[in-house]
Amino acid sequence: MKVVLLAGGFGTRISEESQFKPKPMIEIGGKPILWHIMKEYSYYGFNEFIICAGYKQHIIKEWFADYFLHNSDITFDFTSGQNDMIIHDQHCEPWKVTVVDTGLNTMTGGRIKRIQKYIGDETFMMTYGDGVCDVNIKELLKFHKEHGKLATLTAVMLDQSKGVLDIGPSNNVKAFREKSQMDSAPINAGYMVFEPEFFDYIDGDSTILEREPLERLAKEGQLMSYMYRGYWQCMDTKREMDMLNELLTKGSAPWKVWKD
Repeated sequence: MKVVLLAGGFGTRISEESQFKPKPMIEIGGKPILWHIMKEYSYYGFNEFIICAGYKQHIIKEWFADYFLHNSDITFDFTSGQNDMIIHDQHCEPWKVTVVDTGLNTMTGGRIKRIQKYIGDETFMMTYGDGVCDVNIKELLKFHKEHGKLATLTAVMLDQSKGVLDIGPSNNVKAFREKSQMDSAPINAGYMVFEPEFFDYIDGDSTILEREPLERLAKEGQLMSYMYRGYWQCMDTKREMDMLNELLTKGSAPWKVWKD
């Protein structure tokens, strides 16, 4: 089964880094966050990826073009007057990666529509290229197959991070308390599964995935949520990037389910 990764946006909220590279190529622990997401799927046996690129898409292509070289032990032999390259050991994952230029200003739904020919008439998975999670992909897929609907998204609880205020009509603070689980709200964390009929819900480049297609699926009763209360974290800001790096440095990154 193929995994589609959205990696074409401008990443303006983390412009300190994204001015030089696409946000999914910003590194966590020396590897792009996109690589971390792919490692998650690969851990569960899903090794075929389609990357919806856009902004600075050439950087993604060049990174994968050099990936085998950078992860192999190689002898460069010039003694015969030629450039002979001998590969000894290579340490690459068994991945098949298709990088597609889906346009600079294409919306999220439009990017998915553009890669339809690479999916064919198959169920496929999709997630955003800037968020990591320790969800069990096989359990997610099992849930999707059992309910028989067209689409499944992974829902996580977004905790409030501040104290909660009860404010009266005259702007007086009637009560203050610390946040609790009751203050959490479920959000779409990505890690979706779609049947191929989903492409019919996307009109073109201007379609935003999170609006018309998902709203229509919900209205028709074809969108299910896989409630997950484990770890999920997006990387929208430099603070979040630093936090993810710190977790890796300490050896306590929840999404790192694979072994080195």
